[in-house]
Amino acid sequence: MILTKTVILKIENPDNNLVETMQRYSEGMNHASSVVFHYGKTIGSYKLQQIVYGYLRETIGLKSQMSCNIPRQVAGCYKTLKEQIKEGKVNWKEITFSPYSMTLSYKRDFSISQDSVAITTINNGRKSYKIQNYDNAQQYFDGTWKFTASKVLRHKDGNHYFHLSIEKDVPEKELEETSNYMGVDLGMNYLAVASTTEKKCNFFAGGHIKDIRNQYKSMRTRLQSKGTLSAKRMIKHLSDKEKRLMRDVNHVVSKQIIKFAIENNVSIIGLEDLKGIRENRVRKTRRNNRYHHSSWAYRQLQDFIEYKAIEAGIKIQFVDPAHTSQECNQCNHVAKNNRNRLNFACKKCGYENNADLNAAMNIEKRTRDIGYTSLSQGCLSATQTNA
Repeated sequence: MILTKTVILKIENPDNNLVETMQRYSEGMNHASSVVFHYGKTIGSYKLQQIVYGYLRETIGLKSQMSCNIPRQVAGCYKTLKEQIKEGKVNWKEITFSPYSMTLSYKRDFSISQDSVAITTINNGRKSYKIQNYDNAQQYFDGTWKFTASKVLRHKDGNHYFHLSIEKDVPEKELEETSNYMGVDLGMNYLAVASTTEKKCNFFAGGHIKDIRNQYKSMRTRLQSKGTLSAKRMIKHLSDKEKRLMRDVNHVVSKQIIKFAIENNVSIIGLEDLKGIRENRVRKTRRNNRYHHSSWAYRQLQDFIEYKAIEAGIKIQFVDPAHTSQECNQCNHVAKNNRNRLNFACKKCGYENNADLNAAMNIEKRTRDIGYTSLSQGCLSATQTNA
């Protein structure tokens, strides 16, 4: 399995040359974007490069590699936009790019060591900048990780950071008939509930997290009623603080989930395929609860679980999320009234359990069914198939 990560390193001595390079880069991105937009449909990266390359090099003054990177990135963004249009989420629009972000190719645009990063700039060629390499980031410079295309970003605090993208091939646990599976249900009452094939379970981050977020919601409501400029600044500050809180909580919870999986010798973790589910949940949720459903970081927690699992050699399997909270784990009867808040009581067979745990058990069962099917067909995993 390929494990990918992003390591964030602070640039300690950014200068006007770096800032100007980023501004010129965004100017090139916006020029290429305007070409695609006025063309009226997506353009392949090679064709777009033929159209804009001369302008990027001669008029904007970008280096050769940057002038090749930009068409690929812009074409990729419009390809994503096209997919969103097909799903009915957005309409055709011109994509604009911020002057506070720049993507670089490893070796061609940058090189990096533990203490510095050398970046190709507009006026001074390849220039070295000192980076703050945190203790927990030094492990990624031991030669076992591959560096890939990375970014320079100016964060909201005004400082510049190098977002180093890395990847590594990690061994995957061999899937056997006796393998232990685990299902993980994500929610609001508990951030996550896990259940294994051996019926061992665990509840992670309970209602106190929801209480904290309710406090943020109350403060935000009070500030919105004032409508002053200072109140709006405070709302922005609270929003950023809440996002940092949830990111930290999600990191802690995902680490605990993987630890629980390792302790129980889990080979595959099952997660709900949440693509598109957030929008559906928001539409079907009572108005006074929509804040929690729309802002809850489901996908972020899944991402953290996924990359930590891969790092531990555990495979992730996404399963159909339909009716996991309404289906009885014992008799498979599905009904909306099976679940009543935190309680699950099957109207057909009488089975009772914690509602979130019942959902986690259903996810585990669906994951196990996929695993058994793979075993019977002799295709244990993509990694093993390609070996």
